Amino acid sequence: MKTTKFFAIIMLLVTIAGFAQNGSKKLDKIIKRDYQIIECTIAKMSDKTVEYSLPGETLQISLDISQIARIDFASGRSQTFDVSTTSNVVSSTNTNNSSNQTLASADMKPNTIAVLPVPYVNADNLQSSEEMSKFAQNDLYNKLLDKSSNIFPLTVQDLRTTNSLLHKAGIDYKNIDETPIEDLQKILGVDNIVAAKISFTTAESATSVAYNSGNAKISDNNKKVKTSDIGTTSTNTQTYYYYTVYFDMYKNNTKIYSQTRKPLFSIKDSWIDSVSYLLKRSPIYTKK
Repeated sequence: MKTTKFFAIIMLLVTIAGFAQNGSKKLDKIIKRDYQIIECTIAKMSDKTVEYSLPGETLQISLDISQIARIDFASGRSQTFDVSTTSNVVSSTNTNNSSNQTLASADMKPNTIAVLPVPYVNADNLQSSEEMSKFAQNDLYNKLLDKSSNIFPLTVQDLRTTNSLLHKAGIDYKNIDETPIEDLQKILGVDNIVAAKISFTTAESATSVAYNSGNAKISDNNKKVKTSDIGTTSTNTQTYYYYTVYFDMYKNNTKIYSQTRKPLFSIKDSWIDSVSYLLKRSPIYTKK
């Protein structure tokens, strides 16, 4: 009887240890080009697809590599996927159109950083705002100019030059994410690039306040003779903005900085503070 109990205890401990080991198992991370992050266990990779399973599931899901920007493996290794090397099928169907097309390259300006258009996307309906994209790009550009002494020896390429070169290449805030960094650096003639993206959702909250106001009439002998009360209800609607700011930096085609941040406050334009926060913690920034 004692042997049976002892054996049962041993089996229980082994089971608990197994669960603990599974619970602490590190997961792989797939970062998609739409900035969605999938935590999973990668089972198989090929030139065209990645097969993975979600935590606690055995079903394997297949994902096209053209949708993947980067994979952070549980081992600590990272692998970045370039659009130019993962779109063989698409490029082969457009051979007639692109075989004679030559990528326009600007003269390379060493130690120069360009600010790309900033996609500003409402995650609720996936709509992009051209006006806010330009505003965010200008904001980041001006921040770099204001901190020129902190990013020395880098100089900031004029925003008009950047946008003009991109426009000639048919690139804007809508398709900037689809263009390889290597091509962007050739088009812009710079060896450094800062690329940001702002995604947000909104929510509304209504608050109602009710109060009474009294109106008293006084007689000649200073005595109240009549009082009338008026009830009033006031409703205020507050819109909350929940932002996610993606912030990447590249040098000589290599990503040197990649961070994501959510603003502390859910108010309009709170993303601006997050951009400042991420810039000041980037490798190009030095405190003075």
